[in-house]
Amino acid sequence: MLTRFLPFLAWARHYTRADLSNDVIAAMVVTIMLIPQGMAYAMLAGLPPQAGLYGAIVPLVLYAAFGTSRALAVGPVAVVALMTAAAAGAVAQSGTEYYHLAAVWIALLSGAMMLALGLFRLGFIASFLSHPVISGFITAAGLLIAASQLRHILGADITGKTLPQVVPSLVANISQISWVTVTLAGAILAFLIWARTGLAQVLQRMGLSAPVAKLLGKTALLIAVVASTAVVLAFGLQDRGVAILGDVPRGLPEFGMPSVDIGLIQLLLAPAAMIAIVGYVESISIAQTLAAKKRQSVDPNRELVALGLANLGAGVSNAMPVTGGLSRSIVNYDAGAATPAAGAITAVLIAVALLVLTPLMYSLPRVTLAAIIIVAVVSLLDFRALPRTWAYSRADGAAMAATMVFTLFVGVEQGLIAGVGLSLVLFLYRTSRPHMAVVGQVPGTEHFRNVARHDVVTDDQVFSIRVDESLYFPNARALEDRIVQTLSDRPALRHVVLQCTAVNYIDASALESLEAINDRLKTADVQFHLSEVKGPVMDQLARSHFLNDLTGAIYLTQFDAMMALSPSVTRACQQRDRCETLRSPTQAS
Repeated sequence: MLTRFLPFLAWARHYTRADLSNDVIAAMVVTIMLIPQGMAYAMLAGLPPQAGLYGAIVPLVLYAAFGTSRALAVGPVAVVALMTAAAAGAVAQSGTEYYHLAAVWIALLSGAMMLALGLFRLGFIASFLSHPVISGFITAAGLLIAASQLRHILGADITGKTLPQVVPSLVANISQISWVTVTLAGAILAFLIWARTGLAQVLQRMGLSAPVAKLLGKTALLIAVVASTAVVLAFGLQDRGVAILGDVPRGLPEFGMPSVDIGLIQLLLAPAAMIAIVGYVESISIAQTLAAKKRQSVDPNRELVALGLANLGAGVSNAMPVTGGLSRSIVNYDAGAATPAAGAITAVLIAVALLVLTPLMYSLPRVTLAAIIIVAVVSLLDFRALPRTWAYSRADGAAMAATMVFTLFVGVEQGLIAGVGLSLVLFLYRTSRPHMAVVGQVPGTEHFRNVARHDVVTDDQVFSIRVDESLYFPNARALEDRIVQTLSDRPALRHVVLQCTAVNYIDASALESLEAINDRLKTADVQFHLSEVKGPVMDQLARSHFLNDLTGAIYLTQFDAMMALSPSVTRACQQRDRCETLRSPTQAS
């Protein structure tokens, strides 16, 4: 029972020296990545670089204690940083104390929302973000992230949060481009792109084993940081237009609740909710993927609790919002992290770096951090997803396209809202027009299939219809209209059988429609029957008067219904040589 609330007790009781060794190695490799990435993502969020490093101390310790994934690396990530910048930038000027206050409150609010969702087991809410919407959003956000770094790559004062803002700013300030900065950026980008695969190969040719070479290949970010800083110092590039990081406060973060501003909190509630959901979806997908590789399990609701506490920890330590990061989690997994303790050890190493290494970061060029961001978001871009999704489902493709367009041209929050909204509207539209098949008996069997697709037998006095959807308010009237139309078209009709194979739920509106159908058929001296009704649906119907008022019967199977209502045709259908077929077979439904 205790491990349910404190998951770290489950692995801490069996923690071994080998686990410690693996966790230390993984933590060292992740720390090498996290120091430059943390500062880079803080810059992307419009915050001072230390805010990214602060986000890798308390949040990592809290996640290690309460998280259920053994490989997930929590900390600042690009997409959440972009959303933080958009939300905080809507209420304050970047670089001001009020802007930092807004970012801290975003961490606190999103953390509180995640914690509440986890405690009340409401993680299913994240399911409203469909995969096409998430995919479209991340691709568009990746493009905006790359565009936001043009100011550092080109050394020009380029501003804007959307493409219609960035492009005119680029054109207006193109004369300000610093070619020294551009040259340095090109060299760093080329190295980082090459190092993703080439560095490990070079190390292998030097005699290192493949696993060791692969791990050391992850030090490319550190190499870029050290080398670019050395180049700036050696050639005095700061005096030639290359922007540097400047002072990074030395020491650990100050802890405490930020000042309370009710008006600010109200403005940040909606963006914080978006960040909480996107951060959770990104994190849980990574955690479940990595857990599956080792046949481990991840508890979604506990993950919500852990991520919520991690963000609350970020808020009280002046850090930016955090979530699970893909690249660092993969490195953590490949480095052999045995338990979540690897994250706690990473937090200790980051704290040591803040105490010791910050003076060395003074001359770090900002273009290096911008290059790190751009290379990191390249993996987020999936331009083939839209045509692939459109070819499979135009509804999902439309939701993805809307998400991308609104994100790129209006804003990140508006893009998510547009995608989710269009997905729900298209879902309601699709389910309001459910597929309804008139069914007949397949000769020689007890199976019933669509008369438009199969060679089946029917009875003019019996109308059997199958609705391939649950019955609820958007589609209830469609079934009623279909049966009423059939009633007027077939004067010999004596029985209507609703086959409920695909009906998993009947809401109050649909119940009223069923009652109306029953009354209308009763007036016309036609009996209304149900077949293959599922247990939970029967339980629902039993709580109403519908079953008592039903003019017909409820049958276990459609075959039982036809044996009772049309025994001569059903028995004849079991003998193929005596069957009268309606249509030639086409394709299976």
